[in-house]
Amino acid sequence: MARAAVAFASERHAGQRRQGDGAEFVLHPIEVAALLERSGYPDHVVAAAVLHDVLEDTDAERADLEARFGADVADLVALVSDDPAIEDEERRKDEVRERVRRAGGFASAVYAADKISKVRELRSLIHAGIAPSRAEVKLNRYRRSLDMLEQAIPGSRLVEALRFEIEALDRLPPAVEGDRAADTS
Repeated sequence: MARAAVAFASERHAGQRRQGDGAEFVLHPIEVAALLERSGYPDHVVAAAVLHDVLEDTDAERADLEARFGADVADLVALVSDDPAIEDEERRKDEVRERVRRAGGFASAVYAADKISKVRELRSLIHAGIAPSRAEVKLNRYRRSLDMLEQAIPGSRLVEALRFEIEALDRLPPAVEGDRAADTS
């Protein structure tokens, strides 16, 4: 199922690029899925991880996912997807975080793996020169996600990995373009 999900996601995300490094967007959901696969999650959860952005970022609909991958995968993807009816970005992110908290289980795992990947991408964005205020907004969201996940799935490898990524970014932020000259002297 996960292999079929990779093919579906690759097709749907074709032409999309990641903000941080310009790489093919599908690398993000594949990284999320790899984190779950290496942590021993079942195939349908890994498949949902590969598909976790198709409802938000492509023309795919929940019915498409259900027809191809079953209700469990479609439900899981829907649980971790932003609600496009909520216009305010902070409210939208808060709502999905709360929905995942209430759902728990596999939704928390997919959400945690997504945040690990997103914090890593933020490191690239900082290196590329994202506005510090925008970086701080994102980092604060990831901190709130970590707080929620520590309660939802305490002791999880994924929570520990997310904590590590956030702490590393706090302590060792990447140098931005203008900082490189200072690093070489």
